[in-house]
Amino acid sequence: MPFQPVSAPRCPKCGDRVYHAEEKIAAGQSFHTKCFKCGLCNKMLESTTLAEHDGDIYCKNCHGKKFGPKGYGYGVGAGCLGMDGGEGLGHTPDPTRGPAIAEAYTSTGSSVCPPNADRCPRCGQAVYLAEKMIGANASWHKRCFVCSYCGKKLDSTTMCDREGDIFCKACYAKGFGPKGVGYGIGAGALSMSDM
Repeated sequence: MPFQPVSAPRCPKCGDRVYHAEEKIAAGQSFHTKCFKCGLCNKMLESTTLAEHDGDIYCKNCHGKKFGPKGYGYGVGAGCLGMDGGEGLGHTPDPTRGPAIAEAYTSTGSSVCPPNADRCPRCGQAVYLAEKMIGANASWHKRCFVCSYCGKKLDSTTMCDREGDIFCKACYAKGFGPKGVGYGIGAGALSMSDM
């Protein structure tokens, strides 16, 4: 039987044979150590910084920019709406999926608020999950979750409610607690006024 050399896999980046001593495996393929780089920025990759897409390898940063979600809150900066579809990175949008635009920003109505969102009883604006505080059987913004009388910030341990409004414990006791000698005002004082 004649001698048969061991067939080594070919590197998808350079096309040369990859031998065991210099082999890095990712995305089901064998790469040279020197070819184990991001497909966009050419940064050297490791197993912890690698992301693959359709057989190509990328660093996690470039993968997120090219294939990640687009729009409000996705890597563009605080409070920005990015309309970049990734064309500059070689990404072609899928025409069957339609534009990746947030529905709230294309609404023709005057309100950006979804119709079924909870509304804050103090300011009337929509209350989203990240800013939601619950008290007096309603959802409040964190900034609106303050005593109705003195404006002190409240939490679940310092809040008292009455008729849909919220108060700190001290203001609630002054306004709605018992009146008379020895009840919350001070040493033996009698209070005859209402809040």
